[in-house]
Amino acid sequence: MEKSISFLFIAACTLVLYSCGGDSSKTDSKDAQAATETQETTSAGPESYDPNRGEGKFNVDNVVLGASLDQAMATYGEAVSGTKCMSCHKLSDEKLVGPGWKGVTQKRKPEWIMNFITNPDPMIEKDPEVQAMLEICLVRMPNQNLADNEARSILEYMRKNDGVK
Repeated sequence: MEKSISFLFIAACTLVLYSCGGDSSKTDSKDAQAATETQETTSAGPESYDPNRGEGKFNVDNVVLGASLDQAMATYGEAVSGTKCMSCHKLSDEKLVGPGWKGVTQKRKPEWIMNFITNPDPMIEKDPEVQAMLEICLVRMPNQNLADNEARSILEYMRKNDGVK
């Protein structure tokens, strides 16, 4: 009986760690590439930080939204967020570990959302509103090492959650 409880505990811990971080052996080269891209595309200090765009490689030129929802992309975004995001966020405006997603696409520009979900650390350091949210939530958003298409699909799923048809 004691072995069964120990096994279940270890299995549950492994599942939690896996869902929060993923397989680091698959992301090492992606991490190095992302770090290089981030260094090339980000500014040096908080004095040049753009709170409308955030910190990262995304801007109005490379984040283009359609007037209507891309249903296939939103479906993929739902699957990715189920693995990477929903253990900390709710689709409502209710806080879980992190803030709820309801209305986020109406409050934030698409490039800001894309930069934050792919590059949270510099934005946590520089964005006053993110810092204020950190004081409420008390937990830093981890870098989930999202590929660009995963991040864009999550954004489309957020748009669907906010009523875009």
